[in-house]
Amino acid sequence: MKYEAVIGLEIHCELKTKTKIFCGCATEFGADQNTHVCPVCLGMPGVLPTVNQRVVEFGIKAGLATNCEINKYSKFDRKNYYYPDLPKNWQTSQYDLPIAEHGWVDIDVEGEKKRIRLTRIHMEEDAGKLVHSGTTIKDSASSNVDYNRTGVPLLEIVSEPDMSSAEEARAYMEKIKAIMEYIDVSNCRMEEGNLRADINVSLRPVGTKELGTRTEMKNINSFKNLEDAINYEIERQTEVLEDGGHIVQETRTYDPARGITLSMRSKENAHDYRYMPEPDLPPIVTSEETIEKYRSELPELPDARRARLEKDFGLSDYDAGIITSSRAMAEYFDAVVATGADAKLAANWMMGDLAKNLNEEGLDISKSPVDAQRLGEMIQLIMKDTISGKIAKKVFKEMWTNTDSPEKIVKDKGLVQITDTKAIEGIVDEVIANNQKAVDDYKGGNKKAIGALVGQVMKASKGKANPQMVNKLLAEKLG
Repeated sequence: MKYEAVIGLEIHCELKTKTKIFCGCATEFGADQNTHVCPVCLGMPGVLPTVNQRVVEFGIKAGLATNCEINKYSKFDRKNYYYPDLPKNWQTSQYDLPIAEHGWVDIDVEGEKKRIRLTRIHMEEDAGKLVHSGTTIKDSASSNVDYNRTGVPLLEIVSEPDMSSAEEARAYMEKIKAIMEYIDVSNCRMEEGNLRADINVSLRPVGTKELGTRTEMKNINSFKNLEDAINYEIERQTEVLEDGGHIVQETRTYDPARGITLSMRSKENAHDYRYMPEPDLPPIVTSEETIEKYRSELPELPDARRARLEKDFGLSDYDAGIITSSRAMAEYFDAVVATGADAKLAANWMMGDLAKNLNEEGLDISKSPVDAQRLGEMIQLIMKDTISGKIAKKVFKEMWTNTDSPEKIVKDKGLVQITDTKAIEGIVDEVIANNQKAVDDYKGGNKKAIGALVGQVMKASKGKANPQMVNKLLAEKLG
């Protein structure tokens, strides 16, 4: 029997507020353990929380950016469970009346577009962090708890089970990350836990509608781990079903070092949490005017920006998709084009040499040693035929460690392209005279032999001859 996967994601997105959701403690990452705490976030008896209004604003903006309906009346609830990193023994979250619901985002996988529905977006507080002595909770002899993260505001973005492969799940999470970056509600630094996913995976026989028993994998915080964990879990569940076994509903943990998932505990259902309305917080009532105000503050979102780059600059769907995948990259591109640089050349350089150098040094585009202004200036030198594409590679390499303008680098290094027909003609004549075999091959019908002659001319001119002029002159002289 053939099985198909059914996948849903619960993405936890940490919000970039200065203070926590229900108290005035700082949310800054990396502080000494248990220093960003107070009686409220430590759950001391008799304390009263107050809602951080910025969290409500960010929740509404996230809902609008993902095509959700915004609930004008929403409330907080207590989600009761015991875990060492939860000092109150309940998490203040939202249950039946979340801030936003019934949304959707579109993803692209191998050129195919697919719509993924969002069930809801709700606001909640983060729990503390267990610091394990081993690599995972399963192989640790002891764990300490750091409560700095307790009460840091989160949005939980819950999808419908609309994904059927690890690739689709990754594309969906990448799209959510891009949207949250664009609307500037989260830093989305996955390595700091700003964005992490709980993954629900189940299998069902191909062609059936009924959902199989699902397992959940908690706190996946990299795209690679997301794909690897899903692929392993699909493989594991397939083997169990094909051997005549049945899947147990449970929470599992992913061990990246071994590339496997491990059972942690049986999976809770909503009734196990004994949800109750939070008595210490009033409901959140939002007017239509407030919703429209937040809508007007949203920037151009990834899909709209992508469509604009295709329409206004003639970029391919692929190129536009890569460039708009992060806000920083999209803004860099706009800044390069604003200098007067050709859009297609800008896209090629950004996805080529710039991306390669950034990857090699582990840098984000916002930290690029070559800023948008200088890349734009260099592209204009190519457009004016001052330098060739090949020389530009040398110039770009120099710009990576040299803060001079591209024009100054070209002048200082003597890299100006030779566009004087007479000067190039002299080199072409010399190359023809010294490469009789290639000339005979070309005249004998092997048109590819001209490549060897072009190479010789470029070598003799130290790469400075205009390649188009070289090709034209050689073709003319060889008849």
